[in-house]
Amino acid sequence: MNVNSTLIEAHIFRKHENTIEFLLLKRAPNEIYPGIWQMVTGHTKYPDEKLYQTAIREIEEETGLKPERFWVVPNVNSFYSPETNEIIMIPVFAALVNENARIKISEEHIEYKWVSMEEAKMLLAWGGQKKSIDSIYEYFLLKQDYLKLLEIGL
Repeated sequence: MNVNSTLIEAHIFRKHENTIEFLLLKRAPNEIYPGIWQMVTGHTKYPDEKLYQTAIREIEEETGLKPERFWVVPNVNSFYSPETNEIIMIPVFAALVNENARIKISEEHIEYKWVSMEEAKMLLAWGGQKKSIDSIYEYFLLKQDYLKLLEIGL
């Protein structure tokens, strides 16, 4: 069995008043997992593309946004693919964008919305994604001293 790591998960958030809000995207009917709410996801396109570069590229492709700051989240999601008999490892990233940034969603999605941590956890389908929301919320509101250790310079 192989372990594969070509997928990413990127959570976009903005500071709003004294908290943070997460951007969720609703999958188009013609896409895999139609109608579910998700963060930015994607896979590498180029052999030498680093996974953090994939995340930044996918954020721009799916939302038209450019992160102001960017971090690796200290957890990795995973799942087993019976089709390929692989364990898929998914690094998680967090991107801060300007509160007034204009969003332009791609054809992969039909809708977007900014939500609270609680609403994000209700709308996301998988436990690992909900855990990522908890981690991001905790680090950005409670453990800000650690952020410099996890930040990837743009």
